[in-house]
Amino acid sequence: MQRRAVLGLGAAGVVAAGAGAYLALHHERQAGGGGGAAPSGPLSAEAAAFWNASFDTLDQQTYEPGAHLRGKPLLLNFWATWCAPCVKELPEINQFHDEFSSKGWHVLGLAVDAPTPVRGFLEKLPLKFQVALAGLTGTDLSKTLGNAKGGLPFTVAFSAQGEPIWRKLGATHLEELREMARAMKS
Repeated sequence: MQRRAVLGLGAAGVVAAGAGAYLALHHERQAGGGGGAAPSGPLSAEAAAFWNASFDTLDQQTYEPGAHLRGKPLLLNFWATWCAPCVKELPEINQFHDEFSSKGWHVLGLAVDAPTPVRGFLEKLPLKFQVALAGLTGTDLSKTLGNAKGGLPFTVAFSAQGEPIWRKLGATHLEELREMARAMKS
């Protein structure tokens, strides 16, 4: 009888260990691990605010950057249709996407705007990179990421580890984006 109890406890321990290993692996994959350049270690509070956020897409889906982009360098641009400097810089950001997506870079545009004007804008100027809607909460998120004034446009580059490495308030230019990406590589 005692031997059965010991064997039963041993079997239960093996099952529990296996379940724990499965859950740990599942959690790592959900957090962006399990493939190549996955980030490791805790994020700063500002980075976590972005990577844990979710946004609406124009087709009313939920977009979670942490699930799609974590582990890759990312250029994040806060913009609005009514912001003249934003509209002026978007073709250059689009060009950056064209040039650097093959080098592992992703670009995400967060519109601090409503869906209808963004749809109309993108019909006139299609962008090749992902665009999501941040709405008015985008201003708060941009402040968390270092945009003390809350102005637009605001651009942040994240390393593959998920931390902000470069910020700019005001319109960006293609050449400075190229320089930033090259400097990050070295």
